[in-house]
Amino acid sequence: MFKFRLLLALGFLLSLSAFLSKPAPVPTLYIIGDSTVRNTTPGYQGWGTALPAYFDTTRVHIVNNAMAGRSTRTFISEGRWDKTIAAIRLGDFLIMQFGHNEGSVPDTTKAGRRGVLRGTGPETKSLVWPDGHPETVNTYGWYLRKFIREAKAKGATPIVCSMIPRNEWKDGKVVRADQDFGKWAAEVAQQEGVAFINLNDRTARKYEKLGPEETKKFFPTDHTHTSPAGAQLNAESVADGIRADKKLALRKYLRPAS
Repeated sequence: MFKFRLLLALGFLLSLSAFLSKPAPVPTLYIIGDSTVRNTTPGYQGWGTALPAYFDTTRVHIVNNAMAGRSTRTFISEGRWDKTIAAIRLGDFLIMQFGHNEGSVPDTTKAGRRGVLRGTGPETKSLVWPDGHPETVNTYGWYLRKFIREAKAKGATPIVCSMIPRNEWKDGKVVRADQDFGKWAAEVAQQEGVAFINLNDRTARKYEKLGPEETKKFFPTDHTHTSPAGAQLNAESVADGIRADKKLALRKYLRPAS
C-alpha cells in the first residue's frame, strides 16, 4: 500500500512538473494592408515584408496577410479579414495600414469597388451588385473599428498605422495625409484606445531629411510603391513607432536598436 501511494505521489509530481514547465505559446503579429505593406512585384517591396528584420522572430511569429490593391472594404468583402480574425488568438498582435485604395467614389464598378465613404462616422451607402446581391458601404473609420473591436474581442492587441507617404512634394515638404486618411486613422485609434503609429509623418520626415532626389530612388516607377530599400525605411519607421510607445507590449520583442 505504501509503495502504491508513493508511486501515485511521484506520478502526480511528475505530471505537475511537466505542466509547470510548459513554455508559454509564442505570440503572432498579424499585418493587414495593401501593396505598400506587401508587394510581390519584382523590384518592389512592402514594409511588412521588411519588418521581421527588426524583431526577434524566435519569440514572436510574424504573418503578413496584406494584399496588393485592397482597401479596408475589399479586404473584408473578399473574406481576407475573416481568415485573419479566425487565426488570431489571445496574446497576439494586429497591425493595420490602409488608405491608398480607399479614395474612389464607392460603387459597383471596377473603379469604385474599393472606395469607402470618407470620414469616421456612421454614414452608409446601399449598393446592389449586377448579380443582385446587396452591399452596405461604410466609412473608412467604420472599417478600422471593425478590425480593432474584433481583434480586441479575441484578446489581441490592435495597432493602427497611418498610410506611408507618397513621393509627393509641395514647397519643399512631403505632402502629408493629415487632413484625410491619416487624420481619420489617428482619430479612430484614439477613440478606441489603441496604439497609433503616425507612419505617414515619421517617414515623411525621413524623406525630407534625404531630399527629393534621394527619396525618388525609393520609388522605381510611380509615387506610391517602394523598392526594397524604401520598404526597409518604412519598416524602420514602424519599429521606431512601436519602440516609442512604452505601453505597447509588442516593443519587448524588438531587436535592440542599432
